[in-house]
Amino acid sequence: MKKWLKRIRGVLGTGLIWAAAWAGVGAILGLLEVLGPPFMDPLGGLVGAVSFGVAGFIAGASFSMVLGITEGRRRFDEMSLPRFVFWGALGGLLLSMLFSLGGGGSHSSRWGRIAS
Repeated sequence: MKKWLKRIRGVLGTGLIWAAAWAGVGAILGLLEVLGPPFMDPLGGLVGAVSFGVAGFIAGASFSMVLGITEGRRRFDEMSLPRFVFWGALGGLLLSMLFSLGGGGSHSSRWGRIAS
């Protein structure tokens, strides 16, 4: 049981790290949008950070799960770079398929379309 708790902690940790990185990018893009034409949303930085943060968490967690399922016994330094990239690309493909099959979330806003 301890092995599963470590894996869950790893998935959550990877998801949170990716969420923080993506939230930063979303905040910067949202603030750049605020500096644009005057009809833009003044809370664009916050909306962008939250939207990208959620998408980043899901992407990081799915990447971690794909690596855990396929390369569970190997450490990162034991994996070849092409295998690491392949499994990461497969995780991204599965994530995009999940969004497209599930409707992709809210498409009423620009950030909903970008995040999905």
